[in-house]
Amino acid sequence: MAQARRAGDRAAARQIAGLRRPTVAAWLVNLLALRRPELVAELVELSGALRSAQRELRGPRLRELSGQRRAVVAALVAEVRKLAAAEGAPAGKLPLAEVEATLNAALSDADVAEQVRSGQLLRAASYAGFGEVPRPQLRLVTGGEQEEPAVDEGARAGQGAADRGTGAGPGGGPRADREAAGRGTRAEREAAARAEREAARAERAAQAERAERARQRRALERELAKARTALERAGDDLTDATTAERESAEALADIEAELVELERRRAAAEQELSRAKLARRGAERGVAAARRRAGEVEGALEELAAEEGADGDRADRAD
Repeated sequence: MAQARRAGDRAAARQIAGLRRPTVAAWLVNLLALRRPELVAELVELSGALRSAQRELRGPRLRELSGQRRAVVAALVAEVRKLAAAEGAPAGKLPLAEVEATLNAALSDADVAEQVRSGQLLRAASYAGFGEVPRPQLRLVTGGEQEEPAVDEGARAGQGAADRGTGAGPGGGPRADREAAGRGTRAEREAAARAEREAARAERAAQAERAERARQRRALERELAKARTALERAGDDLTDATTAERESAEALADIEAELVELERRRAAAEQELSRAKLARRGAERGVAAARRRAGEVEGALEELAAEEGADGDRADRAD
């Protein structure tokens, strides 16, 4: 509205003045959505996972996501406090309980989650723990509408920066200031303390997870060193076995070659033996024939000698 007045557009200024302006809690949620959209995107993603686990009745997954839900909401509330402080809003009057309720509602209802991500809330939302969030608790600024920031006087110092950075601000005039002051009570302080505790718990859980991962990494590195040593030893054994196998194969080849030579020599010796046997048998037959011939000749000589003796005797008798 202030920008429209400075621009001299009275019609636009009157139109903007007639619009409903967001409450302080809605302004804080809008500020978070516009300044840290990546955090709100994580919130929307977690809300989908939670609803899926609820529909499928996956108990372990649901318990895991519930713990993550508390940590995310606590971290977002802490971020809202930082953003509000940067805008000059007094910390003691921040309706953090309503902010936390709105974030929890976004985790339970898909429409609320999308409206939170849009950064155009008019009112905070709440969730009783069953069913969806009642639609009258949440309103959107649509079309060409713009919200007029109007937090209490302590926060007006940061109004210009809020207009330039977000285009939206809390409203309600003096009545909204009184409501904001009335909400800066024990419940809000407890919500802030609870958010800090959840953030600390989330940090401790993250540290424990990092420590566990470091322990697992060290254990795996030790196992890897052992495996590499065993691999090197096995490689040496394989090299030795391969060398022994090659040497044995070479020795076997030499022996087989020697066997082939011995078989050849054996065959030649067998042939030579056969020829010697044949020659011996031939010689034996020759000896037998010679003996028979010698006997025959000796017989003939004896007969001849006998005949010559007989002839001599006859000659002697004739004389």
